[in-house]
Amino acid sequence: MNKSQETKVLFVGQQPETVDFSDPALPPGFDAAKIHAGIALGMQQMTDRGWHADLCLVRPDDSASTVLEQQLSTVLYDCVVIGGGLRIPPKSLLLFERLVNTVHKTAPQAAIAFNTSPPDTADAAARWLNLD
Repeated sequence: MNKSQETKVLFVGQQPETVDFSDPALPPGFDAAKIHAGIALGMQQMTDRGWHADLCLVRPDDSASTVLEQQLSTVLYDCVVIGGGLRIPPKSLLLFERLVNTVHKTAPQAAIAFNTSPPDTADAAARWLNLD
């Protein structure tokens, strides 16, 4: 992988305003504002590590793969972190699979990582980046 000042990470998440907060698979008390705050924290942590960090927020529909593919075509990423909001709710399984396969097809050089919440995005990417 690249050295830390050259490391490029993409954080993929669901647009917070499109999340179904009534889904029992999601942690209680979540709302769009909390997700936005967590995303900002995660992005800042990646910047603090000296990484180039981009954010790609998708809608939970057929446009998600196209939006992600367009983003992946703009930068050669070292790691793509797919957020828990796209992976945890069982009803998101097909969307999650489409996104993973979009990364696999469009950015085969990129490691794929998964966070548990937006604030641990940098840690998720770091697990797969060799920055020695």
